[in-house]
Amino acid sequence: MDLKAFPTKGNLIQAKNSLTLARQGYELMDKKRNILIRELMSLIDQAKNIQSEIDSTFTAAYKALQKANIEMGINEVNAFSDAIPIEDSINIKTRSIMGTEIPLVEYDDSSTGMPAYAFYNTTESLDEAKRNFEKVKLLTIKLSMVENSAYRLAYNIKKTQKRANALQNITIPNYEKLVKSISEFLEEKEREEFTRLKVIKRRKENKR
Repeated sequence: MDLKAFPTKGNLIQAKNSLTLARQGYELMDKKRNILIRELMSLIDQAKNIQSEIDSTFTAAYKALQKANIEMGINEVNAFSDAIPIEDSINIKTRSIMGTEIPLVEYDDSSTGMPAYAFYNTTESLDEAKRNFEKVKLLTIKLSMVENSAYRLAYNIKKTQKRANALQNITIPNYEKLVKSISEFLEEKEREEFTRLKVIKRRKENKR
């Protein structure tokens, strides 16, 4: 609605309707922001826990790998590593949280735990290193999904905050001023009309 609209009853009704819609819009934006913030805080906690688990698993994996290199020889371990298949089962979809599209990573972990090499001439430390590195891979996939989701939520929270601020600090106050100014103008006009009618009535009475 034009904020410089001529002060009429029709425009007053329209201004009040616009003010109501602006207030409802702010309430919705505020609720959306709070929901997204709760989701973001949950993801941040998840990311911290996953990162901590990755760090400890990496430490165990490299310790086991170092032991395998000593027991089997680095060249032998490298030869067995060539048998590890390339990961190509990852599939990325999306899901929506309050209009925010966040990634949903799907992957096939059915082969996890099944060695791609024969047990002949290998050691338990190599198997342990393999298990831990596979765990790191799965955790890293999960962490990438959580961090990407957190980034998208943070970006949407920023946009929602801007819209909520614009409604609260600009749009709503402007419509409140418009409603007030039109109401005051119409009230003044009604008082003038009432006074004019009283004068006319008094004149008619004096003529009798």
